Amino acid sequence: MAQSILITSAEGHSGKSTIALGVLDALSHSAARVGVFRTIARSRDERDYVLDLLLAHDGVDLDYDACIGVHYDDVHDNPDQALAVIVERYKAIEAVCDAVVILGSDFTDVGSPAELGYNGRIAANLGAPVLLVLGGRAQQGQSEQLGSTLARTPDEMGQITSLALSELRASRAELFAIVANRTDPDADAVVAAIRDVVEQSPARGIPIWALPEDTLLVAPSVRGVLRSLGATFLKGDEALLDREVLSVVVAGMSMVNVLPRLTESAVVVIPADRSEVLLATLLANASGTFPSVAAVVLNGPFALPEPIDRLIDGLRSPLPIIATDLGTYDTAVHIMNTRGRLAAESPARYDRALALFERHIDTAELTRLLGLVRPTVVTPLMFEYGLIERARADRKRIVLPEGDDDRVLRAAATVLARGVADLVILGDEQAVRGRATTLGIDISAARIISPFDPVLGARFAEEYTRLRAAKGMTLERAADTITDVSYFGTLMVHLGLADGMVSGAAHTTAHTIRPA
Repeated sequence: MAQSILITSAEGHSGKSTIALGVLDALSHSAARVGVFRTIARSRDERDYVLDLLLAHDGVDLDYDACIGVHYDDVHDNPDQALAVIVERYKAIEAVCDAVVILGSDFTDVGSPAELGYNGRIAANLGAPVLLVLGGRAQQGQSEQLGSTLARTPDEMGQITSLALSELRASRAELFAIVANRTDPDADAVVAAIRDVVEQSPARGIPIWALPEDTLLVAPSVRGVLRSLGATFLKGDEALLDREVLSVVVAGMSMVNVLPRLTESAVVVIPADRSEVLLATLLANASGTFPSVAAVVLNGPFALPEPIDRLIDGLRSPLPIIATDLGTYDTAVHIMNTRGRLAAESPARYDRALALFERHIDTAELTRLLGLVRPTVVTPLMFEYGLIERARADRKRIVLPEGDDDRVLRAAATVLARGVADLVILGDEQAVRGRATTLGIDISAARIISPFDPVLGARFAEEYTRLRAAKGMTLERAADTITDVSYFGTLMVHLGLADGMVSGAAHTTAHTIRPA
């Protein structure tokens, strides 16, 4: 029989998807066949994006429809019959897996304690222990802006814990652990408040973990804003639609008054008939002397004039430009009320969520308490995890010579977020960091070195001249040769400035190994 764990919450918008992804990833390192099961799906017509997220994990190989128990209307019509169907369909998944992550309902139908109680009944009937996720932020309301709300106090977290434990106890569910998600920075006080309640219950002694709020995980993406507005994508790089939106700038003033108000990762709302403000925003974004904004939203029932449209095409700006017929106020309100979501379509957000989970949850204890024993068969995912763990244990400095390749920058962001290695990226620092900002990825922990660095260049040229003296190498030729990123990176390794080099995304194997 497969080991299983049911993840549920006391309310909606608790960030349960981050916890589910982290648990799934942890289990995939100890179980050869990992499954996912959604007990109650929200819609028959629209795919469940959280289930899609988990099914996209490399450790899962299951069909979407097979991983759904019932839908909300089934529960409304006959709760007992729905429960029987859930058990039957779950058993089919359990039969082909070594471990299963079970997702409770999302509180998108009727959010009440009764829903948590029903999730508890499901867990009891599936024989699955419950991992309870408690939201550390107030529920949606007027205070919410771009997914962020006020933090709950430790006392409030204790009260929610007490109510949730009562519901789970009444449904005879076994509580396995509690995760307080999106907490205030003072996580210790939150954990202590929850612990005080738990220790007075039959669940005393269970693990309690806390994950702090990460604004980049709750902030909406440009794609989410486009979807919320029902807008049309006009121009720009579609790859940048996954960048997070951290603020909104309503550009209702003159150009000279708008520019100083631009902020990093903002969506700039511009009336569609204010062409001069649009052009100024595009130029400011390309200049490098103003903050890098996430997108432009043109609002109002006006098309771009043909000369302006042609001029923008000539600028070749990657900045996404989207259009909506809504008025300025309605546009701004829609954007501010848009929430971010963790979905398979955003690799950067996916990596960030996993990194957050790994930093704050003891995954070894998690798998141990579930009774998972590492099998003798090693899957590709287990092999990859083993390499990552060994790299973390003996952290090295790796040089990436292809700093002008977006794929390299995205991979670098993943390596840095998950603490696998220290990185040196070759390239112009302003260009590399600017491109990373445009892509919405974080490589701030990487060191950027130009292959034209005069100090290192002189040292490398002298060393290369010495190494190739038998072949008639001159200092002048060496100085020119070592500006090639493959030579520059190889010499860094040779002189002990880096432990290794990874290349080949934009260069051939021959070009990569030639310097050696």
